[in-house]
Amino acid sequence: MAAPMLRGRCLGRCWALACIDSGSRHGRGAATGFTSSGKRGQSFVAQQPLLTAQKSRKGEHKWAAVVGLEIHAQIASNSKLFSGSQVHFAAPPNSLVSFFDASLPGTLPVLNRRCVEAAVMTGLALNCHINKKSLFDRKHYFYADLPAGYQITQQRLPIAVNGSLAYSVCVGKKWRQVITKTVRIKQIQLEQDSGKSLHDELRSQTLIDLNRAGVGLLEVVLEPDMSCGEEAATAVRELQLILQALGTSQANMAEGQLRVDANISVHHPGEPLGVRTEVKNLNSARFLARAIDYEIQRQINELENGCEILNETRSFDYKLGCTVPMRDKEGKQDYRWLLLLSKYRYMFGAGAYFKSTR
Repeated sequence: MAAPMLRGRCLGRCWALACIDSGSRHGRGAATGFTSSGKRGQSFVAQQPLLTAQKSRKGEHKWAAVVGLEIHAQIASNSKLFSGSQVHFAAPPNSLVSFFDASLPGTLPVLNRRCVEAAVMTGLALNCHINKKSLFDRKHYFYADLPAGYQITQQRLPIAVNGSLAYSVCVGKKWRQVITKTVRIKQIQLEQDSGKSLHDELRSQTLIDLNRAGVGLLEVVLEPDMSCGEEAATAVRELQLILQALGTSQANMAEGQLRVDANISVHHPGEPLGVRTEVKNLNSARFLARAIDYEIQRQINELENGCEILNETRSFDYKLGCTVPMRDKEGKQDYRWLLLLSKYRYMFGAGAYFKSTR
């Protein structure tokens, strides 16, 4: 199935922040186009690292940025991934919660066939290899909106691996040159969504809505083949169009049906990659581009001032236009991964136990 192309996206906003160096490549996917001389060859922008726009003084080195994405898309299904509860946006709080969603003792998951079909269709459209056998794992962490204390996801053997996503960008002084770039897809996995925490600042309390708990998600993990915010936003828009064309997800970012986590680091060309930070829960392509570009410049400024970059999770404050720290990752969190094997042995393939609800 030919994926639709999103045309006419420009990297104009990146030029205010960065310039592109044509002299170096760092293992990124190739993109071809017509150079300014009219000869077909490697584009002077394609898959090149992001470099600071400030003029370099003698002895100073330029910076290259590396950006990878984790994209969570809500599957278009009438029921949740492992329960028969319905899926509706803006339903009354805690009105769509089954015993399994609330993690009551003795309840067992039953896999939704529609979610598996949606994952396979998406994997095929993104040129992925579909694993004939795919397993679920339990990822343990403790949040108030995760009543079970773990998330059912796929870590070791996901449903699809090794794909690619092509998208088009405009380059050149007047952005008249259109080139096609490719980002590698590491894997596509099925997983549960968590509930939602509603913070009431006036009463100093947090309320929990479990309507979203257990809703089926497609997580698309993109390799760090991008180098600026607008490039990442263009790739997300392209994926959004593909999901909508397939009908596997409505991908409405305003309703939280498509959320993005961005992993960002900077380094000098030719040197090892730097310490990365993660910007969580970006639900707008425009905010995604702004958050990445800000974080790139923040890390460059920190390093040039002799500071260290912390391996931390940050969020984007769209009112202030900057990222703010949420929690650090210096101590590696032990998720205690556990293979999920129950009475029905949840595997895809011969003898798989499905629920037929769509």
